[in-house]
Amino acid sequence: MTAILTWNIQCGLGCDGVVDLARIARLARSMGEADVLCLQEVARNDPAIAGGADQVAELQALFPDHQAFFGAGLSRRAAGRARREFGNLLLSRLPVLQLFCHLLPQPAAGGIKHMQRQAIEAVVDTPAGPLRVVTTHLEYYSAAHRAVQIGRLRALQDEAAANAHDPPKAAASPYDPVPRPAALVLCGDLNVQPQEDEYRQLFAPPLLDAWRVARGDEPHPPSTGLFDRRQWPMGGHCRDYFAVTAEVARRVESLQIELATDASDHQPLLLTLRD
Repeated sequence: MTAILTWNIQCGLGCDGVVDLARIARLARSMGEADVLCLQEVARNDPAIAGGADQVAELQALFPDHQAFFGAGLSRRAAGRARREFGNLLLSRLPVLQLFCHLLPQPAAGGIKHMQRQAIEAVVDTPAGPLRVVTTHLEYYSAAHRAVQIGRLRALQDEAAANAHDPPKAAASPYDPVPRPAALVLCGDLNVQPQEDEYRQLFAPPLLDAWRVARGDEPHPPSTGLFDRRQWPMGGHCRDYFAVTAEVARRVESLQIELATDASDHQPLLLTLRD
């Protein structure tokens, strides 16, 4: 089996107001030993977040059997030589054959808050063969931003599938061929709800909602706002997903969510694939 976990960890900030990455690690492990962990909202050297801690280094230390790959959506000047960064972290104990960091569109939209968003893509070598794992965190404040960001993610999938079908000519490094298959697991805090247009835009062929694959017509569980009613006065609702291509959908064994933890304002989800 290959297990992939996704979780917006809110920089380790629990609903009790305590930042505790060790708690995040314990809760993640309680769901099972994930081969790949996809974590959104991870910060480095930002005095306004966790006292400026390097959360990438802390999480790497908490998962010593995994290799950490950080994708900074924001990378800004800070005091000293360290940069103030915020983005997505992928931790893998499977070999990572290739890594890509994609900046997502950020169209001009005066008068609303929005930030640069990023997707990190790793080609991991699973027992069933190479698999692309992409994790991202889409814009919260703007449906227009989410729509163009989803469009970019779908274009990246089309590009990868086309190159896998019609590969470029191989040559010596750096033109040597390294696998980048069409097979995809895309996950993260996508900031869409099942009834919204962006959900239908995302989950159109070739992408399938892994919850539907695993659970059929069972309603999406609340992945956000179960315990934090200050940020989410509407209460629990779904914003976090796994999207898979058809060849991955045939391997889905289970998709589970941990609904009891308040270690973040989001809940962790674990997708298990047959090898």
